[in-house]
Amino acid sequence: QVQLVESGGGLVQPGGSLRLSCAASGSIISITTMGWYRQAPGKGRELVATISGGGRPNYADFVKGRFTISRDNAKNTVYLQMNSLKPEDTAVYYCNANFFGVWGQGTLVTVSS
Repeated sequence: QVQLVESGGGLVQPGGSLRLSCAASGSIISITTMGWYRQAPGKGRELVATISGGGRPNYADFVKGRFTISRDNAKNTVYLQMNSLKPEDTAVYYCNANFFGVWGQGTLVTVSS
């Protein structure tokens, strides 16, 4: 079955950058919308960004101008470039394959001085 593996999380100071990766076990990212979601401690899971099978991105208002979602079809990988990080960005970030209803295990991003 399809599996997703997130990586790239870690500890970063406010204003810093990280790039998250989501590697899919099958060639699926070109035929389904892929999304990044996050869940902060004590909060529900919220949408961060999506990219359609045709490559069109969409962003939550709180990350517009700071985050960029992209993909590499040859590597079957979706990326989330995160710049100008804020403490409120601290969360576990999850990858999702919409059509297949598959989630990754998450990668932790901590923004702190």
